[in-house]
Amino acid sequence: MSNDGNIIKVKDLRKTYAGGTEAVRGVTFDVKEGEFFGFLGPNGAGKTTTMNMLVNLVKRTSGTITIDGFDLDRQANEIYARIGFAMQEIGLDETATAREMLELHGHLYHLPKARVKEQIAKLLKLVELEKVADNYASTYSGGMRRRLDLALSLIHEPRVLFLDEPTQGLDPHARQLIWNHLRDLNKKGMTVFLTTHFMDEAEALCDRIAIMDKGQIVTEGTVPQLLAKHEAKTLEEVFLKTTGSSLADEEVNLKASDPYVRGRR
Repeated sequence: MSNDGNIIKVKDLRKTYAGGTEAVRGVTFDVKEGEFFGFLGPNGAGKTTTMNMLVNLVKRTSGTITIDGFDLDRQANEIYARIGFAMQEIGLDETATAREMLELHGHLYHLPKARVKEQIAKLLKLVELEKVADNYASTYSGGMRRRLDLALSLIHEPRVLFLDEPTQGLDPHARQLIWNHLRDLNKKGMTVFLTTHFMDEAEALCDRIAIMDKGQIVTEGTVPQLLAKHEAKTLEEVFLKTTGSSLADEEVNLKASDPYVRGRR
């Protein structure tokens, strides 16, 4: 970590795809150690692309990324050992059990067998999957799959956890469970970086929020700071003033494509 207390440092990050589409346009921000930091914005704002560049799943066009004092260009392996990430698309082995997948991830991080066993017991309890740990992933509900994905990202006890839309598609109960798990992890000192479409999620979890639109950060701060800065009474009003669009409309569109919501119609 740097001397200024920032565990993530991003400067002038850009991503331009073939054909000239600019997905991320000069994004600069820092995240302090132990902070719960959130990117809030509509679909297509560049949140996921930014996060994917931070974990090196997408190659950036330009800009610098430093995590826990290590430069992503020169010290990627050191960074991989310190981060965990659960992306929007959950990729689980349908023919494996939760226990088997956790064992595999533990071995991939070269953890001693005794520690792997200890971590599996702790994580299965944390995400409340102890009773179904030996069932195939193909039998899991959406909420169970999200919780398993979270457990997999935590097997090596990362210093920084990256989460891309962690509760999208979940019913209210499963969503609340995920929130509770994340709060507990953050209270224990883990830095959490979250992207979300949901205003209530950002307000409930994040110490500081950056609103992103059209590939750029348009404003950032704590909720009280954002309200004062933009002379607003609600975060929705801040979003409307800074992006010219309503996040509530975005949530309606998102929920229309949500399998949980569709199933209740």
